[in-house]
Amino acid sequence: MRGAAMAVEDFLPHRDRMKLVDEIIEVDEERAVTRSRVTEQWPFFDGRAVSSLVLIELVAQTAGICNCWGGVKRQGRGFVKKGWLVGIKHSRFFVDVIPLDACITISIENQFKLENFREIAGTAMIGSKLAGEITLQLLQVDSK
Repeated sequence: MRGAAMAVEDFLPHRDRMKLVDEIIEVDEERAVTRSRVTEQWPFFDGRAVSSLVLIELVAQTAGICNCWGGVKRQGRGFVKKGWLVGIKHSRFFVDVIPLDACITISIENQFKLENFREIAGTAMIGSKLAGEITLQLLQVDSK
């Protein structure tokens, strides 16, 4: 889905300081694109910037939105969002820190799916600059 208003809270259980995704740009069952703006409330904020490690969480939250999409589509906003355990298969950062108010666009795509296991590839862009490439392995521990 692209262009329709979709609330991040409809797809993720994250709230307060741990809700890092601000906007869903597009989502379907295979890929998602989100946008976030760095604030002083973010984890790793040191008064001027955040560590690029936060990109891993942004990719994980974007993957959560993608992988929750089917359930929300089938069951509506009452769909129970279940957690995923995350393993980092690969990460490559092209920036050390991300300044306050920087706008980050995250794109992820499911590379492999088997029952409750996913491997996703994600990229993080700050403007037109590649900030990171991250591959995560996700396992949903309670599929009921």
